[in-house]
Amino acid sequence: MTSKDLVSKDFRRQMGGYGLTTAEILYRRPDHPWLLQTYVWQDYDLCPNFPELQGFLKFWQRSLEGILHSVTVAHSRLIKPAELRSVNGEFRLH
Repeated sequence: MTSKDLVSKDFRRQMGGYGLTTAEILYRRPDHPWLLQTYVWQDYDLCPNFPELQGFLKFWQRSLEGILHSVTVAHSRLIKPAELRSVNGEFRLH
């Protein structure tokens, strides 16, 4: 077993600059175009170009019937400096 096997693919991507990206996709139903439906997509992606999301949206437009209405994107780099706070007190339960 190599050290590469011990580290998850997602962690390696985070170390490469990827962050968790969530996209809320609103699309029109093919059978009722006046009706919007939501799809939530989540994966690790690079901000600000979002190549993974762009690839998914190209697949959507090429392969699925629902016409895209809007896409809202949220992105967070999960690996960042820890937030530290001092402890003001201690509570013990017996």
